[in-house]
Amino acid sequence: MSDTPFGFGLPPEEPDDGDEGKKKDQQSGGGQGPANPFGFGPGGPGGDNPLAAMFGSLNPNDLGAAFQQLGQMLSYEGGPVNWDMAKQIARQTVSQGTPDGTKDASIGPAERTQVDEAVRLADLWLDDATSLPSGAGSAVAWSRAEWVEATLPVWKELVDPVAERVGAAMGDVLPEEMQAMAGPLLGMMRSMGGAMFGTQIGQAVGVLAGEVVGSTDIGLPLGPVGKAALLPLNIESFGKDLSVPQEEVRLYLALREAAHQRLFAHVPWLRSHLFGAVEGYARGIKVDTAKLEDVVGQFDPQNPEELQQALQQGMFQPEDTPEQKAALARLETALALVEGWVDAVVHSAAKPRLSSADALRETLRRRRATGGPAEQTFATLIGLELRPRRLRDASRLWASLTDARGVDGRDGLWAHPDMLPTASDLDDPDGFVHREQLDFSELDKMLGEAASGPSEKPNLTKDEPKDDEKGRGKGEEKGDDDK
Repeated sequence: MSDTPFGFGLPPEEPDDGDEGKKKDQQSGGGQGPANPFGFGPGGPGGDNPLAAMFGSLNPNDLGAAFQQLGQMLSYEGGPVNWDMAKQIARQTVSQGTPDGTKDASIGPAERTQVDEAVRLADLWLDDATSLPSGAGSAVAWSRAEWVEATLPVWKELVDPVAERVGAAMGDVLPEEMQAMAGPLLGMMRSMGGAMFGTQIGQAVGVLAGEVVGSTDIGLPLGPVGKAALLPLNIESFGKDLSVPQEEVRLYLALREAAHQRLFAHVPWLRSHLFGAVEGYARGIKVDTAKLEDVVGQFDPQNPEELQQALQQGMFQPEDTPEQKAALARLETALALVEGWVDAVVHSAAKPRLSSADALRETLRRRRATGGPAEQTFATLIGLELRPRRLRDASRLWASLTDARGVDGRDGLWAHPDMLPTASDLDDPDGFVHREQLDFSELDKMLGEAASGPSEKPNLTKDEPKDDEKGRGKGEEKGDDDK
C-alpha cells in the first residue's frame, strides 16, 4: 500500500488460475509485476498503448468484462469517488485472501452463537464498569465481505470531503474562458479521478477487511448503529500467536466492541464531533495548484497513467496553519479520550475475570498506539493518521477519575464536549482530576431568573402591594390607630 496521501497505487491481483495464470501473463508480456486491473500503472503490458495496457494480459474471453469496466470508468458522473468501483475492488481483494493464505469464508451457526454469547457476557461485565447502559441492540458475526458491505457507507462519509476538494481543484486551475472549451476533457479527468479514488479506496478497504476484528478498530463507528460486530476469522488470526485461549481473546475483543457501542449510543454528540473534526482537518488540505496546472496542461487522454503518477507525487498536503494544527489537535485528543475510556473501562471489567487481561490490553495498546493497519489505511486515503497518540495518558486520566469521583462522576463528563479533558489536561491529569467540581445549581438558578425577563423583577407575589400602595396602606393604618 502506498504511504502517499491519496496513494493512488492500483491493487495487486493474483491470477485466478494460480501458477498457470502467471505463465500466461508472462507470455503475454506482463513481466513479473502484479496484474493491474485498469492498466494505468507504468510497467504494464503494451507500453504506451493504453488499450494494450488495459487488455494485453487478459484472456480473450474476459475482454467483454474489461470493456464494460472501461465504459463504467469513462461514463461515471457521480460524486468525487466511484464507490461502485470501490466496492467491486474491495470484494475482489477480499476474495484473494490475506498474505498468510487465509481465505474468506461464510459465517456458520456455531460462530454466530459464539459471537452472540461473547457480546452478551461482555455487556453483563460492563454493567459493573460503567454507568452507560448497553448500546448494542444486537450482535453480529461478519465475514470479511460482509464487513466491506457494512462499512462502505461510513468510508464514503469520511473520504468524500477530501476527494471533493480534488475534483474542484481540477476545474479551478484553468482560466474561466478555457473551462468551457475544456469541458469534455475535464469531465473525462473527473471520471478518471473518481475511478482512481475508487480503485485505491477499494484496495485499502479490502486489505483492511482481512485484519480488523470488529466495527470500531479505528475508534470511529464504521458499522450500523446498535450492532456490535465481530469477525471470527480475523479474531482467530489475531490470537493465533498470543498463547492465550481463543475464548478469552474473543471475549476481550467483545468487551472492547461493546464498550465502544455504549459510548457512541449514549453520547449523542460524539459521532458528529469526531466526524466533524475529520472534516475540519480535510478542509485544511490544500492542493498544489502549480503542479496540477502542469498536469492539466500536459494531460494526454491516451496516457491517463500520467494523471495517476502526478497524484502519487504528494500533490495534496495539509496546510501548516494555526487552524489546521488546532483541527488536528482536536481530533487527536478526541480519539485519545475515546480509546482511553474504552481501555480503562474494559480493563476494569476484564481484570478480575480474565487471567490474560493484562497481556491482551498491552497487545491492543501497542497495536493502536504504533499505528496499526487501520491507521495506515486511513492515512493512505486522506493523508491523516487516526492514531490516539496519547492513549496511555488518557487511560490513566480516566482511571484516576474513577478513583476520585466514582464511575458516575467519570462517565458524567461525556454529557457535553466542553466538560471533557483537553490536551493540556492530559499533560496534568492530577490537576484535572482534583480540580474543584463546579456546582451548577446556582448557575441554573441564575439562568432561570434571566429567562423570566426584566419586566417581572423584582419577583412579587400576586397579592403583594407595590411600593406606593405600601406607603398608602401604612398611612391609613396609622390613622385608624389614632382613632
